[in-house]
Amino acid sequence: MDHDAVPRPQDFFPEDLFRDQRAVVTGGATGLGKEISLGLARLGARVAVLSRNPDHHAELARSFEAEGLKVRTIATDVRESSQVHAAAEQLREDWGGVDVLVNNAAGNFVCPTERMSANAWRAVLGIVLDGTFYCSREFGRMMIDQQAGVMLNIVATYAWTGQPGVAHSASAKAGVLALTKTLAAEWAPHRIRVNAIAPGPFESEGAAGNLWPSEQAREAVRSHIPLGRFASAEEVALHSLYLLSPACGWVTGECLVSDGGTSLPPSFIGEGRRPKKSAPAG
Repeated sequence: MDHDAVPRPQDFFPEDLFRDQRAVVTGGATGLGKEISLGLARLGARVAVLSRNPDHHAELARSFEAEGLKVRTIATDVRESSQVHAAAEQLREDWGGVDVLVNNAAGNFVCPTERMSANAWRAVLGIVLDGTFYCSREFGRMMIDQQAGVMLNIVATYAWTGQPGVAHSASAKAGVLALTKTLAAEWAPHRIRVNAIAPGPFESEGAAGNLWPSEQAREAVRSHIPLGRFASAEEVALHSLYLLSPACGWVTGECLVSDGGTSLPPSFIGEGRRPKKSAPAG
């Protein structure tokens, strides 16, 4: 693939892949969530975006309208169980149910643990872990009623490794990974699949501003990516659409790592070459 070209779902999937599917994407007005939302719509789905910032909704609608697509937006703070319930009931009444849920809403910033406030900790845990639970519970009930559905949770590779400076996010994502596997096992008898994706560094204004805000910081991150570049949000969205598609109908409780090899261990013997032996002493 030409890495300078923007990948389009239509280039890889049938254009009716998600025809008549009813899809919900949280935090879907910007970044990766926006690309997943657009991808689902391009492949035939009806899409509802739950986003707490209404300021983003108009721009999202313009992006859809530019391609002749429609999107529904519902102002929702996923940290609030009552708001998630209200959004779910609204979609149940209007759509009759939901077939696809993408738990993408997140928050993150770098902060040493000893300086992290209780509010900072709770803000990230609330969005990532509580929000994923509330949305999974509400829309999972619909899927149980209809005995079918698919969910995708966005995590990170540091969910199982940890990473300095993001204790709140790492802990929340680890919880989401455990929830993914738990729900996959619990809801499999209802024909509901639940998977996760762990993206590595990809082009995103939100991540750039919070995690690599300077060119020096960006280069430090890029230097640790074995494939030598950041992904695009469109690329990660393609991998997400694959997990949501019938092509993965036999996959549940799994996490796809999409990180350009970033989570691979560094070599301790050089570039895969046999180390030279020292000359014998004396």
